[in-house]
Amino acid sequence: MATILLVGVDLFFRGKLEGLLPDHQLVTKDSADPPDLVICDIARVDPGDVADSWPDTPIVGYTNHTDTAGLRAGNAAGFDQVIVKSALVERAPELVAELTTVE
Repeated sequence: MATILLVGVDLFFRGKLEGLLPDHQLVTKDSADPPDLVICDIARVDPGDVADSWPDTPIVGYTNHTDTAGLRAGNAAGFDQVIVKSALVERAPELVAELTTVE
């Protein structure tokens, strides 16, 4: 089970991610232990701040397909994956497996 920190993720999409990732713990606050993965909504947070806050943690940034500036900002911040929201929905379990050592 991976601990996945959600940053800037709205409640509706959090519910969708919970359904897609039932074997993982999704948190929205910093805890005593560092997360295994960070998933953030690039449209709602500053990608640079997220990358600076978790420099040693894999980060997946997502936004809608029309937000090309956001996609570029996530790449510029050094996120491990920057994808459109629909691709995250399609690939969430495999991205978690790919980016974490936790099954």
